[in-house]
Amino acid sequence: MDTIIGTDIAEAARFLQEGKCVAIPTETVYGLAANALDPAAVAQIFSIKNRPTFNPLIVHVRSFAEFEKYATGISPLVKKLADAFTPGPLTFVLPKKDTVPDLVTAGGETVALRIPSHPLTLRLLESLPFPLAAPSANPFGYISPVTAQHVEQQLGDKIPYILDGGPCSVGVESTVITFENDKVVVLRLGGVTVEAIEELAGKTELRTGHSSSLHPIAIGSPGQMKSHYAPKHKLLLGDIEKHAAEHAGKNIGILSFRKKYPDAAYQVQLSESGNTDEAARYLFSALRFLDACDIDLILAERLPETGLGRAVNDRLERAAAE
Repeated sequence: MDTIIGTDIAEAARFLQEGKCVAIPTETVYGLAANALDPAAVAQIFSIKNRPTFNPLIVHVRSFAEFEKYATGISPLVKKLADAFTPGPLTFVLPKKDTVPDLVTAGGETVALRIPSHPLTLRLLESLPFPLAAPSANPFGYISPVTAQHVEQQLGDKIPYILDGGPCSVGVESTVITFENDKVVVLRLGGVTVEAIEELAGKTELRTGHSSSLHPIAIGSPGQMKSHYAPKHKLLLGDIEKHAAEHAGKNIGILSFRKKYPDAAYQVQLSESGNTDEAARYLFSALRFLDACDIDLILAERLPETGLGRAVNDRLERAAAE
């Protein structure tokens, strides 16, 4: 299949209306999108990504008013957070309506909804009579794409169109939240910080592990499996100098937060100034660069547990998992 990379919203909409999958830009990462209300179209997402069908998908809608079409339990707290953070990188897990196919929710009773802030994708959604199911546009488990070119390198022979919106501005996936007894539960760390949510909603509960007792979307939503976002090269997370000494003589790539290692043949500093937002924006591009280098392994370090540093650390931990 010849894949077109372009900015033609009408062309992307045409393919989607024909039941095909299209890659779309969001502020977080590029998504592999299909008509969320068409099970046959959604099934193609799982096939193209080689994604297990027990993994629910996030449904992208054009506005908060659309939530009522697909979910119940839309409390004043849901609206308060939506007013503050959407369009943007925040996903709401709510009780689903029957309008949402079971394949989208992996048979669960909840649906994950979000309003992306990328202008091209918002215009695309406004032109369509249906919402878009869209996990990240990469083979399941690999590093998420943050440019159209990343998508083309991995899925270019499998989809007809990539809507090119330039580099993603946030660079890590959305924060996923649900609600219990009018309290916010964070299921996945992401582009909206826990601190920002707590300023409006009070103390939140973090439930971002892998226990089978978790809410279904916490187990199956993007990035919630133990090993995820993984490069092909082995990644060791921790004290870079200690790991470098242990692996002396090997070709090593280094992914640091802000420190420069002058003896490293291949290194990426995520933010010389120590800005965690900047580090998040460049994380996946940095991992892809190092993964393409002639090295034996990647050494990475954790960021401070503040701002988007927590989300970056989450992605690094999953990338390092065996």
